[in-house]
Amino acid sequence: MEWGNIFRGIMIGASNVVPGISGGTIAVLLGIYDRLIFAINNLFSRKWKDQLTFLIPLGIGMVIATFLFSSGLKWLFEHYPNPTQFSFIGLIIGTLPLLFKESKVKGNIKGYHILLLILSVIIAASFMFFRGDEGLIITEIDLKMYIFLLFSGFLASAAMILPGISGSLILLMMGVYGTIINAVTQLQLDILIVVAVGVGIGVITISKVISYLWNQYPLATYMVIIGLVIGSIFVIFPGWPLSGIDILLSGLALLLGLVIAYLLGRVEYKDNN
Repeated sequence: MEWGNIFRGIMIGASNVVPGISGGTIAVLLGIYDRLIFAINNLFSRKWKDQLTFLIPLGIGMVIATFLFSSGLKWLFEHYPNPTQFSFIGLIIGTLPLLFKESKVKGNIKGYHILLLILSVIIAASFMFFRGDEGLIITEIDLKMYIFLLFSGFLASAAMILPGISGSLILLMMGVYGTIINAVTQLQLDILIVVAVGVGIGVITISKVISYLWNQYPLATYMVIIGLVIGSIFVIFPGWPLSGIDILLSGLALLLGLVIAYLLGRVEYKDNN
């Protein structure tokens, strides 16, 4: 088992709790995105046991983060919204140099690659207009709602695995984010199991699509991913802080995010290449 992946899973899981932050983006930052897609895509191949040694510790970390950080991140967003958002912006900006380096874009980029990049930025940034009510909690759960929660989990997982598109933001747009976060904190297993099944189906499905595109159109796929990552900055951006202490804390948080991205990028990409 690759037990070091528990730490990576905790980071990915924590990001998935936050509307606007993509777990796929954090996986890119950690240098394991392509490995993650490969492992998920080969779960039903002859080498499925090899993939479990990578995925199980990662999954454990994600589950730990979901339960540990649901309340903590909610508290940070309630009391220090701007610094919290700016720390994630720093992480995302710090990811971009690594992405451009990995894409081997220098000397290979063409006009349609730039077009894909711009379109991806626009698509990801457009999600800033579709935020819903984070506090909405659905209390009457019937068969139709279970089906809707299953479908919500499917869509959210597809977004989670795509860098730049937040699975939590998808849940927020569909009006079930508060319900699922409440289910996590209250251990409502019926809701959690239904959502988990939807997430599992979505992750397996979208990983196959990404794997195919990566093999057939590697640079174009990288341009789409980079565009989605850039676009996510607009979704997270909370506006410019106004008070002196907020400006200071937000600036420090942004710098902290950049430093963490740089340090993680150096360590993780060195270990994975």
